[in-house]
Amino acid sequence: MAVRRCKKQDLKRIAKATGATLVGSLAGMEGEESFDATLLGAADEVVQERLSDDELILIKGTKARTASSIILRGANDYMLDEMERSIHDALCVVKRVLESKQVVAGGGAVEAALSIYLENLATSVASREQLAIAEFANSLLIIPKVLASNAAQDSTDLVSKLRAYHNKAQTSPDCAHLKWVGLDLENGDIRDNKKAGVLEPAISKVKSLKFATEAAITILRIDDMIKLRPEEKRGGHGHDDYD
Repeated sequence: MAVRRCKKQDLKRIAKATGATLVGSLAGMEGEESFDATLLGAADEVVQERLSDDELILIKGTKARTASSIILRGANDYMLDEMERSIHDALCVVKRVLESKQVVAGGGAVEAALSIYLENLATSVASREQLAIAEFANSLLIIPKVLASNAAQDSTDLVSKLRAYHNKAQTSPDCAHLKWVGLDLENGDIRDNKKAGVLEPAISKVKSLKFATEAAITILRIDDMIKLRPEEKRGGHGHDDYD
């Protein structure tokens, strides 16, 4: 089987999966054509199959390392683009988890816990920094509120319950297990998201908080505004009119 007009990126992936080596030319140093069998890759089956309106070449059972392809099918290009973005986001989440090897409970659990902790910390600070800490704590609640609103749930009621659970988790040693509590947006309630399997990469959460904080600090540092005066309209015949 010979295939033409194959993307270089696809060739590299095939070579990596099958253990082959890419060869740019068969010509040797003396101008003769030759090929070394050790450059070949191995797979159980290479077959051409028709899926929908397209003909695809499938390489099955690669020997060097395991590989897989995700084939998306949809009604139109817009749906396929959205599906591709969703799959890419999901794979990136898995990649982040494997890189950091740490996860946290999702569904607004982290933001609610941090908000309660910072509110308690603010009461112990006897300076005007107390106001900044309290506002930072309040801003963290935007995430669970938006999550609840996007799911057509009562954000005020759910966030209030979430805060009450995390307040118990931090003030009462007997309720420490409540630190995993987050939003259940399907049923409009509160649940243990660790048991439910709703988890997020810890590194993504840390970076999001850092970037948001740095952006807010940058905006607050801008204390000067330069405003240009609007240009005055000039008179009709190519010269200025004077009174």
